[in-house]
Amino acid sequence: MTDLAQLGGWLRRYVEAWRSNDPVPIRALFSEDAVHRWHPWEDGARGVDAIVAAWLEEPDDPAAWEMSCEPLAVNEDLGVARCRTRYFATADEPERIYHNIFLVRLTGDGRCSDFTEYYMKEPGKPAGG
Repeated sequence: MTDLAQLGGWLRRYVEAWRSNDPVPIRALFSEDAVHRWHPWEDGARGVDAIVAAWLEEPDDPAAWEMSCEPLAVNEDLGVARCRTRYFATADEPERIYHNIFLVRLTGDGRCSDFTEYYMKEPGKPAGG
C-alpha cells in the first residue's frame, strides 16, 4: 500500500530526475515494465528503456522551469498529485504555466509502474495587463 509520504518522495525524485536530464535517476523512478502516458488517451511509452528515451528526446533546460507538487490522495497503490509547472519567459517565448494532475501507481519498492499526466496550460495574460 502506498501512502502520502511515499508519493511525496516519488514526486520529489521525479522533479530531480527531470531537472537532471540524466538517464540514471529517470530509470530509477520506473519499474522495468512501466507505462508513461503524457496524455490519458495515448498508449504512451512502454517499458523503462522507452520512458528514458522519451524523456531525453527533447530535454528541458533545467534553468528554464520550476515545478511544485502536492500529493493529494492515495488508494492502495494509486496516488494522485496536483502539480504546477512554470516555464520562465525568454526572448522567444512568454511565460507558460501548466496545472497538472498526476496518477501514479507505485510498486512495493517505490518505483512507478503506471504514470498518467493530465495537464492544462494556463491562459496567458493579455499584453499590458
